[in-house]
Amino acid sequence: LADQDPALSTSHPFYDVARHGILQVAGDDRFGRRVVTFSCCRMPPSHELDHQRLLEYLKYTLDQYVENDYTIIYFHYGLNSRNKPSLGWLQSAYKEFDRKYRKNLKALYVVHPTSFIKVLWNIFKPLISHKFGKKVTYFNYLSELHEHLKYDQLIIPPEVLRYDEKLQSLHEGRTPPPTKTPPPQPPLPTQQFGVSLQYLKDKNQGELIPPVLRFTVTYLREKGLHTEGLFRRSASVQTVREIQRLYNQGKPVNFDNYGDIHIPAVILKTFLRELPQPLLTFQAYEQILGITCVESSLRVTRCRQILRSLPEHNYIVLRYLMGFLHAVSQESIFNKMNSSNLACVFGLNLIWPSQGASSLSALVPLNLFTELLIEYYEKIFSAPEAPGEHSLAPQQQGSRAAPLQEAVPRTRATDLTKPTTPLSPLTAARRRL
Repeated sequence: LADQDPALSTSHPFYDVARHGILQVAGDDRFGRRVVTFSCCRMPPSHELDHQRLLEYLKYTLDQYVENDYTIIYFHYGLNSRNKPSLGWLQSAYKEFDRKYRKNLKALYVVHPTSFIKVLWNIFKPLISHKFGKKVTYFNYLSELHEHLKYDQLIIPPEVLRYDEKLQSLHEGRTPPPTKTPPPQPPLPTQQFGVSLQYLKDKNQGELIPPVLRFTVTYLREKGLHTEGLFRRSASVQTVREIQRLYNQGKPVNFDNYGDIHIPAVILKTFLRELPQPLLTFQAYEQILGITCVESSLRVTRCRQILRSLPEHNYIVLRYLMGFLHAVSQESIFNKMNSSNLACVFGLNLIWPSQGASSLSALVPLNLFTELLIEYYEKIFSAPEAPGEHSLAPQQQGSRAAPLQEAVPRTRATDLTKPTTPLSPLTAARRRL
């Protein structure tokens, strides 16, 4: 258990299974879909693992994401006669995963497949629909994943990395040498994605709110607040890349031309995810992980304390975004996106560690912190400020504060006394942590 996640609590309902690190959540793929990894090499011998508990843990984990589009990466290396589940268990497991789980599973990537996988596929072929079969893609090498997702976000076991290196070396004589990576090109003067907030400010006449963020928020505020499942759906990667190219070239984008309200929502998430440093900054990561250790009645105050450490520019952008997400949550009777649902979507787009990806157990505090920022937006951002907290400089109050207030209208204070929708069981459980 050397690789056990230090953030994993023994009170976790599936601690006996989770401690092995078989499942991990590893950021998003190129389509903005959440990625879940399953590593066979982390499975202990069958006599040490209750496979029924493993199945329940898998469903428990996926239940947090199946309402949105998601991707599974299956690392096959490490499955052997000692830890392999029975065929009967595999058959019953497949039946357990009904349409609820299959519908929004958009891709299943099988890495390092063997002849066993092919045999297994033939056995289960009568049970597997043609539609589901089209979602399965086989990759012989880890390098093939680069095209589909952010490789550096993946939590890949060292055993899998070593095995992949071994496969690569075995085929060295039959594959061309890797081409030399060209030096990175400096960003365009009009670049909008993948550059820092400071760069955007400098290139946009000192404007604090990045143009992509302002355009998407404004459009969604006007036309998307009542859209059911807003921010849950993905979009065509070709469309996303086309819009990114237009923005990066300084050209106008008219979302009306695309006929899909989910496209600006994906663009907004993509913008946040491609910032060189997360909006909440690397420095705040460990502080945010500690939010579950704070007494419930003190969590809003703790959020305010953590946000004090943010650079002023990050704070202003975060306040703008949270004001919008708070407005989205206020319309949850129509869009079904309360603060808890929005937090599940935005948590990993606002904060991630400087090295690797957030572990599965880190999702609870990260999402809880995001939920608090959305649900108690006024208390955290708009209440009278204590000494040392962020405030706009006088020259900014004239040029920046006015449009910011227009874009983020104040909500009624009474709305903060209770959520607009009933708390989900998951949210309630997090509150008790």
